[in-house]
Amino acid sequence: MEQIKEIFQKEHDEQRQGEATMIESPIANDHARKLYIESYGCAMNFADSEVVAAIMLEMGFQTTADHKEADVIFVNTCSIRENAEQRIRKRLTDFRSQKITKPGTIVGVLGCMAERLKAKFMEEEKLVDLVIGPDAYRDLPVLLSQIDGGQKAINVLLSREETYADITPIRLNTNGVNAFVSIMRGCDNMCSFCVVPFTRGRERSRSANSIINEVTELFESGYREVVLLGQNVDSYKWVNESTNEVVNFAKLLAMVAQVNPLIRVRFSTSHPKDITDEVLQTIADHANICNSIHLPVQSGSTSVLDRMNRNYSREWYLNRIDAIRRIIPGCAISTDIITGFCGETDEEFNDTLSMMHYVKFNYAYQFSYSERPGTPAAKKMKDDIDEQTKARRLDQVIALQRGHSLEKLKEFVGQIHEVLIEGFSKKSTNDFAGKNDQNAVVVFPADNRFKKGDYVKVLIETCTSATLIGKIINE
Repeated sequence: MEQIKEIFQKEHDEQRQGEATMIESPIANDHARKLYIESYGCAMNFADSEVVAAIMLEMGFQTTADHKEADVIFVNTCSIRENAEQRIRKRLTDFRSQKITKPGTIVGVLGCMAERLKAKFMEEEKLVDLVIGPDAYRDLPVLLSQIDGGQKAINVLLSREETYADITPIRLNTNGVNAFVSIMRGCDNMCSFCVVPFTRGRERSRSANSIINEVTELFESGYREVVLLGQNVDSYKWVNESTNEVVNFAKLLAMVAQVNPLIRVRFSTSHPKDITDEVLQTIADHANICNSIHLPVQSGSTSVLDRMNRNYSREWYLNRIDAIRRIIPGCAISTDIITGFCGETDEEFNDTLSMMHYVKFNYAYQFSYSERPGTPAAKKMKDDIDEQTKARRLDQVIALQRGHSLEKLKEFVGQIHEVLIEGFSKKSTNDFAGKNDQNAVVVFPADNRFKKGDYVKVLIETCTSATLIGKIINE
């Protein structure tokens, strides 16, 4: 398997918004139908696309990096922000035109937008033939059969049990070093601005045994870093029915770390109300659990957090920050920040700026508030901050974070860091690129003694605003 093609929609937060994915089918078949998948949004969507690819491969499909060759086109969608939905609508319109040049092409929308908009895509806008929600991918064989029979097909039912634990994902666009491992699905946190509980359903956790088996198989296949995924990983809870042992997230982290000391472990995302000292101590106790925590704050104002239904205060969040600093010295902390939420005053916004000054996040995903239909905020609150004010506040947050990010990177200069080589840098095959323990990108001259997947010691000599630059040292 190799990385074939990537489509990046870069915004100020540099978050991946769209990616075409392709795998090599294990058995070539000139007569096999071809599948093209394009994924948008969060890492969970990309992980889901790998589950879908596995199901389709079992059905005899091959994959392609060129949508013009495809018999079936899937777009795995995101509903977090309005502009993401608009981008996806345009993409679906582009794909619909292919049905004219290549009759019989099936276009399907997967994931969160499918769940939220349901039949609208199919009946009102006539953009797609298939609408399938994130809990219904096992039904793909039946739905595609319906379409082959001349019908449209839809399944957006949510589940309280589905985790796809028994499906081995097909690694898409893999570098053979890093892999996502989904440990749970859904979310029970009813944040007033968020559509996730409505598009992904209630929280449920995979069995710890299935997770350990997947991580073990990844390591034996040459992977050296796993990212444990969940809407709120801290809520992970699985009960072993044969022993009645309760495995919480801290225990799961330790179990994954013990698969092999050469496999790095990362996770995303933590919820400030749930991250415990037990989790922090587990990170501190295992050298291969990376010292990097994504802890979305959203706002530095207790009153805004209350309107967001985040279930923690400014003081609680700062207590968790202080605990991280105390238990895991040098741990990198990243976050999400929303500007211009309903009713946000200048004073409340300044609380966010002061929070940023206190924490000095290593990096952050920053957004202006985008009202999502069907959420509690949309139903009960007025989106009363004008777009100009939202944008001005967002610009302030971005500028402040750029300064803090650079300041944090400068702290690494002169230090020696262990870096996992992920491949060549984007700009030159003369340089390797990888990440240090704190999830910072490191670029350094390639050395033929080492290869992708190796750990090397790198002396950090300088940095840009987003990248550490150094050289391999001999010890």
